[in-house]
Amino acid sequence: ILTSLEKLEVAPPSPGQLKHVFFHNALPFVGFGFLDNAIMIAAGTQIELSIGVVLGISTMAGKYCQIQNHLFLFSCSSSLAGYVEALASRLGLSIPDLTPKQADMWQTRLSAHLGKAIGVTVGCILGMFPLLFFGDEEEKLEEKK
Repeated sequence: ILTSLEKLEVAPPSPGQLKHVFFHNALPFVGFGFLDNAIMIAAGTQIELSIGVVLGISTMAGKYCQIQNHLFLFSCSSSLAGYVEALASRLGLSIPDLTPKQADMWQTRLSAHLGKAIGVTVGCILGMFPLLFFGDEEEKLEEKK
């Protein structure tokens, strides 16, 4: 037997609430994507240039080492995700005001997943800034050969 509360329909979240859910999920992932990509590019390139040159390994072997390095660095940057979320909450990113049923609706879940996907994409694009500094080093290495 359903109680009267269970029979009530819950209104779907408003567009403003969905936008809040989107940004609440996107902003921490921008920070995570930025840190992840920046750390992987900077550390991965330095490791490849130093170990690859010293050991004289092939490009394919260097890429394999770089993949192993990326797996290690991803685990390191994943541990920074908690700090990024804490910083986002300190900056005033409040939790969206939704009922439990509204939070479980497909619109809310879609908005949250889109926020995470777009946030990490934007963060990774912003995190590619170390590539601006590597052009000179690669040209110098080619000149030495």
